[in-house]
Amino acid sequence: MQDKEPLTKTEAAYWLLRRDILNTKLRPGASLKLSALRDAYDVGWTPLREALSRLEAEKLVTAISNRGFAVAPVSRAELEDLMRARMVVELPLLLESIEKGGPTWESAVVTAHYRLSRCKIVPDDASEEMADEWDEKHTAFHAALLSAATSSWLLRFQGTISDQLRRHHRFLGLAPTQRAAAGLQSGYEKAVAALRDAMAIEHHTALMEAALDRDIERARVLMTEHIGYTLQVYIRSEDEDGEPSKLRRGA
Repeated sequence: MQDKEPLTKTEAAYWLLRRDILNTKLRPGASLKLSALRDAYDVGWTPLREALSRLEAEKLVTAISNRGFAVAPVSRAELEDLMRARMVVELPLLLESIEKGGPTWESAVVTAHYRLSRCKIVPDDASEEMADEWDEKHTAFHAALLSAATSSWLLRFQGTISDQLRRHHRFLGLAPTQRAAAGLQSGYEKAVAALRDAMAIEHHTALMEAALDRDIERARVLMTEHIGYTLQVYIRSEDEDGEPSKLRRGA
């Protein structure tokens, strides 16, 4: 089998930056200075600018007039908008999968759920490696649920929404020392409780069972509840004045 062609410098810069933005290694709202990025990623000026422009088109990066680029901020308004988009896109995909899925689909869902159930993570004290593993298994579970759907456009939109939500999930799920460094102390205990609820295997199990039972109405209700978990984590992380505790600005 022929080897894949090597990535261009622009592609390499794009994938490195994209990875670190989605994993919040580059925090929401953080300034992206070309000189610092060049040193950190060992990439030249032109590939960096081209990669950042591509990421801006994906709304992962924002261009600031006369100031260069910054990582797109995280906000409650953005999260609520993403949730509405997810409802519009992901619910029809799930219902189509339930209607059309056969034995191969069922096996994929069960396998993905098992792998997610084996991924042990402590939400308020997770290492970056643990968070990466949970993200991977969680994304794979939802992908399996939708895998019998046939709309390529809806699946593409779902992938874009999933990537954006990943940033919110990772930023809201920062370990205590990271949250302290970001100034996220107010509402911390409530946020952790909501995070544990969001990551619990039980409601993923209920969603799997409803799908495999071809119970469309129950699956619809459970998915609607599931989509709302991230917002609950955000709301409980807000401070007493209702401000999102520096979530808009990043660290």
